[in-house]
Amino acid sequence: MIAKTLMIQGTTSDAGKSAIVTGLCRLLTRQGYRVAPFKPQNMALNSAVTCDGGEIGRAQAVQAQACGIEPHTDMNPILLKPSSDIGSQVIINGKVYGQMTAVEYHAFKPTAMQYVLAAYQRLQQQYDVILVEGAGSPAEINLRQNDIANMGFAEAVDCPVWLIADIDRGGVFASLVGTLELLTNSEKQRVTGLIINRFRGDVALLQSGIEWLEQRTKKPVLGVVPYLKELYLEAEDSLNLIMNKADDKADKLNIIVPRLPKLSNHTDFDALQHHPQLNFQFVTLSNDIPPADLIILPGSKSVRSDLQALKKAGWDKHIKKHLRYGGKLLGICGGYQMLGQVIHDPLGIEGVAGSEPALGLLQLETTLENDKQLRNQHGKLSIGGTVSGYEIHAGISSGNALNKPMICYQDHNDGTISDDNQIMGCYLHGLFDQAEACSSLLQWAGLNKAISQDHYQRQEQGINDLADCLETSIDISALKVLIK
Repeated sequence: MIAKTLMIQGTTSDAGKSAIVTGLCRLLTRQGYRVAPFKPQNMALNSAVTCDGGEIGRAQAVQAQACGIEPHTDMNPILLKPSSDIGSQVIINGKVYGQMTAVEYHAFKPTAMQYVLAAYQRLQQQYDVILVEGAGSPAEINLRQNDIANMGFAEAVDCPVWLIADIDRGGVFASLVGTLELLTNSEKQRVTGLIINRFRGDVALLQSGIEWLEQRTKKPVLGVVPYLKELYLEAEDSLNLIMNKADDKADKLNIIVPRLPKLSNHTDFDALQHHPQLNFQFVTLSNDIPPADLIILPGSKSVRSDLQALKKAGWDKHIKKHLRYGGKLLGICGGYQMLGQVIHDPLGIEGVAGSEPALGLLQLETTLENDKQLRNQHGKLSIGGTVSGYEIHAGISSGNALNKPMICYQDHNDGTISDDNQIMGCYLHGLFDQAEACSSLLQWAGLNKAISQDHYQRQEQGINDLADCLETSIDISALKVLIK
């Protein structure tokens, strides 16, 4: 049996495509279908390690979780990780293919489409339903030629499309009508339904607008999805909510993270943002640096340039003052590399070849290499507690500091703890996702009697809440017609 396919496209970025696909994945999986997510092309600095040893966008990993399956590189065959305003690292089938400017990648798209179609066809042989997520908007005129992310893919595989718009931003009717007007006749016919997302209030007040929209576009409105205020679902690639403000409660632990220009894998901090005993803040480099009990240096897609930005903003001096006053410091992945003596990039992987003096806080050096380290890991923190997560990094670190590791795995160790116990660093993403590890790390940072929270269960609850919502707000019978 060849899988049936439905593609979800949006009138804009962040219209809710990822969330709708995630909810539909869980909804259909509950009903006994073998479902797989698929995104032909993703541009994101948040990625996940797959069961076959590659990397894909985290949104597709969450969608795989919603399907009850392991994430696989076939679910996101093309991943673009921006390294500058005009260029990206191109990852194909989970592995680095090379660096390309936007112009170079545009010319490469016909070749990229072959990888996309091959991955899609492999999934077709294994599942009943494939739910495809588009990227951005199908109406980007300058990107229409050789499109592989939206209607170009839908036309190539001959699948129906549902078009989603976000009413919370305003202009929802213009957004839907305008998008359809910019499609070709063939693409318009491919759109079999419209969805209005993130609606607040009484849906009856929207009815006259829905009737007008259906008459104007000759497309059915298949659902009005309410705004779910308390919904937790990983953001695909933005810090779109959470520049938290401290609430000045003395019994809370204060944690700050510099918002680096190329900050990556910000989902490392989701568990902290929702922890009731913490004041957690991302701090823009141009802003004043607030006092904190713990400073965390995050991952980065461009470690040397982010390190330069950090020093230019005075964070190097602030961090040393923070340590003199007894504060704790944690580095994750690129942030861990910044804690050492120097970062070498002899091959020019992140830009012009060369070396950058680091913060000089740990006796280690890092050299960036072509081959990425991609691993899912399970181990034990040296301070106590089991930990699980994933590694995605090009750097290899060495030095005397590694003689006192932060994490012990079955076959090797990772990271380091300083002799004075004030500084820790490692390559593992997802440090705070498991309750035991999170509690142990927060106690190290100074929090007494840390509340244990299960981040995975929070994720599961968010996925289930979303599926429940879609079951009552979308015309599921229209979906069943497409996949029967």
